[in-house]
Amino acid sequence: MFRIMIIEDDIKIRQIVADTLRKWKYEVIEVTSYEQILDEFTHVQPHLVLLDVNLPMYDGFYWCQQIRSVSKVPVIFLSSRTQNMDVIMAINMGADDYIQKPFDLSVLVAKVSAMLRRNYTYQDENLQMAHRQLIFNLSNSSIQYGNQTAELSRNDFIILQTLMRNIGKIVSRDELMQVLWNDEQFVDDNTLTVNVNRLRRKVALLGIEDFIATRKGMGYIIE
Repeated sequence: MFRIMIIEDDIKIRQIVADTLRKWKYEVIEVTSYEQILDEFTHVQPHLVLLDVNLPMYDGFYWCQQIRSVSKVPVIFLSSRTQNMDVIMAINMGADDYIQKPFDLSVLVAKVSAMLRRNYTYQDENLQMAHRQLIFNLSNSSIQYGNQTAELSRNDFIILQTLMRNIGKIVSRDELMQVLWNDEQFVDDNTLTVNVNRLRRKVALLGIEDFIATRKGMGYIIE
């Protein structure tokens, strides 16, 4: 499970973001003391940091620089500041992205997912997911069932990973399109249908029928 550290002194925003990320099965650490953030970062060892600019004691730019001195972990700024200079400063301090408030939670989740995928999923040679004896190898983007193996395209990979991270839960078409769109390519409703059907055929050819089920008017689910 990926760990996300939220450094945000607006309690309402922090709790909304934390609750949303937990629904997506992320482990969330909420910082509530702003004097020793680097010590807590070192102790927690998160996979990604969401960082506000306006903080008590020292601002987010300072803490981003401190984090960068010890780690290359992805850092995404969440800020109400809209000046270009603030964005430039954030990037110069080592931030990977800058999201202006107010923001859409679905966009935030998509950016977090894409950032984690780029920084960890493709790099971990031992990372696998499994369900109903189907093995999903995230390191080389392939699926295996028994002695049969199939290669996955980028979209196959993203769709299957999203669904398998939510086994037993319906993932809406909008959620899938958002995740795919954030991966730097546009995916419309018809394209999503084509991609899901192609992934289904690959799984079926390995010997597993009805691995991905459709819930009409709602989305897709792996049960």
